[in-house]
Amino acid sequence: MRIVVIGGKGHVGTYLMPRLVEAGHEVVSISRSRREPYQPHGAWTQVRTVAIDRSEAEQEGTFGQQVADLAPDVVIDMICFTLDSARQITEALQGRVQHFLHCGTIWVHGPSAVVPTTEEQPRRPFGEYGIQKAAIEAYLLREARLNGFPATVLHPGHIVGPGWNPLNPAGHFKPEVFAGLARGETLALPNFGLETVHHVHADDVAQLFERAVANRSAAFGESFHAVSPAAVTLRGYAEAMAAWFGQPARLEFLPWEAWRTTVAEEDAQATWDHIAHSPNCSIAKAQRLLDYRPRYTSLQAVQESVTWLIEHGVITI
Repeated sequence: MRIVVIGGKGHVGTYLMPRLVEAGHEVVSISRSRREPYQPHGAWTQVRTVAIDRSEAEQEGTFGQQVADLAPDVVIDMICFTLDSARQITEALQGRVQHFLHCGTIWVHGPSAVVPTTEEQPRRPFGEYGIQKAAIEAYLLREARLNGFPATVLHPGHIVGPGWNPLNPAGHFKPEVFAGLARGETLALPNFGLETVHHVHADDVAQLFERAVANRSAAFGESFHAVSPAAVTLRGYAEAMAAWFGQPARLEFLPWEAWRTTVAEEDAQATWDHIAHSPNCSIAKAQRLLDYRPRYTSLQAVQESVTWLIEHGVITI
């Protein structure tokens, strides 16, 4: 099959494109520029790259048609962030593709209620990103149900892998948190450190996209979580990473208002966004219907990322 991937050279695309090539598909990557993928792979020599600036093309009303003109059997959209963008490409591809896969986010759920959260639980998103992604999901699944549009939505957690700063145990993205744990320094956590985060390795997200393509009949009209087998608490995450560095975990716990004064405002905002969601998602549906088998636990995925950061001098320990 000819598979067109929009945003194919991002972190997930770095792993997805070689998987699709090795599965025997003809693969086309649409990117704004001809940047290199995060990790090299020989399969990229068999990927055709098409340069299209999505924002400009959408403003001109031509993006969906440009994708359709590539005559794809399957389209995987990794970089759709607004409902208007989803409508444009869906209308252009209606009746012209066998399968359309959208990359969503576990942020569509909003704050966790009953955990682990299943795909069937009501959506209570907050923040523009989660609200837009939830609206896109609702639109695509409604189009699938009412008009037969062959849509599938996959919801990744906190994506990590080599070349990427992973979400750290303090709930933000400053890599210095890992360096401090490696040196045995004290780490302050908000509240009691019992809020959760849910990572996933980029290759496991790629695996689920590949499985959805291979199991179209089970994937049509459905959404699936693309996360590791289990979420971790901030406290458990910090303790595990300290032990990985061969250090005891020296932690202190502060009420939110006190804690937020200990970090930069942008880091406090990132942490608030993560602990307010406190995601903990189930993969049972993806396991049952698509045979999803993630290779990495949350900690294994993070540790591979941190190893890369150390080897490339981003973290000094």
